[in-house]
Amino acid sequence: MIQVTGLQKSYGARPVLQNVAFSVAAGEFFGIIGPNGSGKSTLLKIISGVVSGDAGEIAVNGLPIQKYSRKELARVLAVLEQEALPPVGFRVREVLEMGRFPYQNWLGEEAEDAGPLIDDIIRMLGLSALEERTLDELSGGEKQRVALGKALAQKPRLLLLDEPTTYLDIGYQIQLMDIVRSWQKNTQVTVVAVLHDLNLASLYCDRLLMLHQGKQVRVGEPRDIVQSGLIEEVYGIRPIVMEHPVQRLPQIMLQSGS
Repeated sequence: MIQVTGLQKSYGARPVLQNVAFSVAAGEFFGIIGPNGSGKSTLLKIISGVVSGDAGEIAVNGLPIQKYSRKELARVLAVLEQEALPPVGFRVREVLEMGRFPYQNWLGEEAEDAGPLIDDIIRMLGLSALEERTLDELSGGEKQRVALGKALAQKPRLLLLDEPTTYLDIGYQIQLMDIVRSWQKNTQVTVVAVLHDLNLASLYCDRLLMLHQGKQVRVGEPRDIVQSGLIEEVYGIRPIVMEHPVQRLPQIMLQSGS
């Protein structure tokens, strides 16, 4: 679904990404991890076509990213960012309907009625009780579910998540990730997620890409990445890495420096 080759990006004299190369299979849940300033969000912006790389190539579904028009690309991929939607006066259902823009003509009309799709998304995300509320009446976790619903309304083949759980409490974090993972498995949509929480990344992602200072450190399954020595090398701390008792995936416990 994604092929990245020799990607380079600098802002002025500061290199942000250096010779990054990886691929993401169709239907995969792929995670991007690394410390602050490692180039994670910039990489996602380049994949989404918002920012251009200085060198290298990115192909989405076999086509170079620059070959897509903005509307064509919006029919292929959707982006969920870390900040929930702004507290404007649109109702929840109206926000979800905005996700259908890539399929509308200049009059805002679609060839088919999107109502049943919006109804399904509302049920799946548990938004029925909130449907007629405006965004300024919602909590941060509720707005993030609405933002996800807007992305799903695009019916993308590729969903990009840019630190979507950053401002959510642990309950909403698990709820959001469970919804995305279940939807991804049921539809075989490809998901690429930038995540700060290494435990969430290990639990939900099929493979991980670790970045450090703009350089690619390693790509592999969570058990190949979430290792004490590698985390110490990249993050500057040495955690205790344990196996999850149920899911048999690596989880980290932090140690204080005192």
